[in-house]
Amino acid sequence: MHILITYDVSTETSFGGRRLRMVAQTCKNFGQRVQKSVFECTVNPMQYEELVRKLSDIIEAKEDSLRIYRLPEPKDKYIKSFGINKTIDFDGPLLA
Repeated sequence: MHILITYDVSTETSFGGRRLRMVAQTCKNFGQRVQKSVFECTVNPMQYEELVRKLSDIIEAKEDSLRIYRLPEPKDKYIKSFGINKTIDFDGPLLA
């Protein structure tokens, strides 16, 4: 399944900065960054549950915001991108 993760982590304290880095790294382990605090991930149901659990353990519910959207498939039909697009199509052919 394709999911979109967005987050806003409070960085008013040093702990917030650490949480921000941990959330970004966790998302990076499951997908790719498409904007500063937005990741697209392709995960199976088990990976999805693992990702949600890890992110829930990192964020501070009273200070941070985390949203996870499940994208309809096929992804190419429903996602339109304008401007700079640095995403990599991992399902496409690998050409140098």
